[in-house]
Amino acid sequence: MKFHPRRTIRGLLLPLAAGLALTVLPARTASAASTLTNGGFESDGTGTATPSGWSEYGDTGASYTESGGHSGSYRLTQYSSSAYKVETYQYLSGLTNGNYTLTVWVRSSGGQNAAYMALKNCGSAEQRTDLPISSSGWIRIVTPIKVTNNQCTISINSDANAGNWINVDDVTFTSGTTGSSIHGADISSLAKSEAKGGVYKTSSGATGDALAILKSYGMNYARLKVWVNPADGFNDKTHVLAMAKRIKAQGMKLLVDFHYSDTWADPGAQTKPATWMGHTYSQLKTDVYNHTYDVLNALKAQGTTADMVQIGNEINAGILWSEGSTSTWSQLAGLLNSGYDAAKAVSSSTVVALHLAKGGDDAGTKSWFDTAVSNGVKFDAIGLSYYGYWHGPLSDFQTTIDDAASRYGKPVFVAETAYPFTLANNDSLENQIDTTAELVSGYPATVAGQTKWMNDVASIVEAVPNGRGLGVFYWEATWTAVSGNGWDPTDATSGNGWENQALFGYDDKALSSMTWFSHR
Repeated sequence: MKFHPRRTIRGLLLPLAAGLALTVLPARTASAASTLTNGGFESDGTGTATPSGWSEYGDTGASYTESGGHSGSYRLTQYSSSAYKVETYQYLSGLTNGNYTLTVWVRSSGGQNAAYMALKNCGSAEQRTDLPISSSGWIRIVTPIKVTNNQCTISINSDANAGNWINVDDVTFTSGTTGSSIHGADISSLAKSEAKGGVYKTSSGATGDALAILKSYGMNYARLKVWVNPADGFNDKTHVLAMAKRIKAQGMKLLVDFHYSDTWADPGAQTKPATWMGHTYSQLKTDVYNHTYDVLNALKAQGTTADMVQIGNEINAGILWSEGSTSTWSQLAGLLNSGYDAAKAVSSSTVVALHLAKGGDDAGTKSWFDTAVSNGVKFDAIGLSYYGYWHGPLSDFQTTIDDAASRYGKPVFVAETAYPFTLANNDSLENQIDTTAELVSGYPATVAGQTKWMNDVASIVEAVPNGRGLGVFYWEATWTAVSGNGWDPTDATSGNGWENQALFGYDDKALSSMTWFSHR
């Protein structure tokens, strides 16, 4: 089934008009109102060039209504078989000053020079939200604004190449505001990188502190994994304590990610620490409590109390196999609650999260958390890994994270996501994502593609209803290709299969994709 428009575009404006910048303020229309008119594009039927209540500017033949709405029968489409620039807008006056939110359902082919929703001429700085690329499923995005002059213009914009298209429907403009509080990154690799000679530079090439550089772009939350007794000595309690001091000194918050292992814990591996091997289930509950309490209490004692804690990492199939696998849910519940209780014993204000790698799997997320709830598992927040090249389209991600927030009444966040800025390697180990076939359609392996991916994921989290979208952590911002800082803590010669997804380039300079940290 195809979603691009089927009708033939009527004649466009003269080439001179086609080249005009869309930022020019359109003439005010007599239809200005204090409430949004025809936000569902249902008033006119198929083929209407200028929908009722709306005005157009630029290549107006490239903007029209047609059948196939998100709800109802019709939608707005912007499309042309030739390159085009068009704005569909609605001017509202007589507004009560205050905070407002524009909510829109969209689809997009991608490929445009720009495609975005905007709120402008509202008395405060113009606010924009780029349209995520989704050629099938609809995605809801939001744009907040503070109105200070009793008016505002709602603007739908395309600066597009031939054949690019967007669909827009169910536009609402309501009181209230949005935004996310977490603009974070996992920097678990940083201490070892620095110890092995890793260097981090500003975009202009000045060597600096990686944390300070990240902070300068707007990063406000750091995530650190903690292993029990890792072979290389890094990512243990001592290193977490030292890095926590640096994190808090930058004014950032801290998430501690307990793996309950001596090495990577994820959906395919949840290996008990060597010192816990042979322990009974009852002993393991004590181990979890004592280890969690020990690390978090040490952080508190040095004045760097954890703001958030994950009890386990990507625990789709449980923790501490086999005693804590999802095949023995009552035991898994006991282990998870042991970690929860330890975290709360240290600091009742620390948010305790459970983390799955199911960002695009709504049914799987429901099944897991339904079972957790029925077994009495305690948690304050839900974290999801969402990698578009593994976990499905953005529309599936939105469905999953929205449903999780609504079904369990808990705040949600992306615990991990990333995207490559290149497909080239910077060491001898093949990168995990290194071919165009592995990429998400419409998101190239470029700095621009990396930036757009992060902004679009952040936009979906921001749009979670009832303000339950906490934000996003990037994984792994500082894991550049440094000899000795490979993936295997037992093998100093192991390479890094992730350096093309760091936020520092192969010249060690900060990538401009760090600007995503300043997303609302």
